[in-house]
Amino acid sequence: MKKYILLLLFIFSVVFIEAHELSSVINAIAKVESNNNPNAVNGRYVGLLQISPICVKECNTILKKKDIKHSFKLKDRYCPKKSKEMFLLIQKHYNPENNIEKAIRIWNGGPNYSVLKTNRYYAKVKKHLK
Repeated sequence: MKKYILLLLFIFSVVFIEAHELSSVINAIAKVESNNNPNAVNGRYVGLLQISPICVKECNTILKKKDIKHSFKLKDRYCPKKSKEMFLLIQKHYNPENNIEKAIRIWNGGPNYSVLKTNRYYAKVKKHLK
């Protein structure tokens, strides 16, 4: 029961407290990645935010480190709500300051992104930021 409450508190903090700060980033990335189509497929990348199996695994690793039993499944990539939860979990872990530029670059290049290699993606997403 205690772990379930911790999970709910964690998801609440990720989704409701931080979502407003990065919601415009999520919307811009969704436009660039899938044209807002939750059923979009591009090889191993699927869903609204074009999430890879590696990203799902990384989210589950982060949750495990926090001793939270909840885990994401590959099919969750097709669910807009769960896709956004995964995005916010990655950001909370690697970008706790919610830096918009860093959020975009992490989503494209991973936590150890190269500024040079993510410049084009950053520019594309930035055009859609509102």
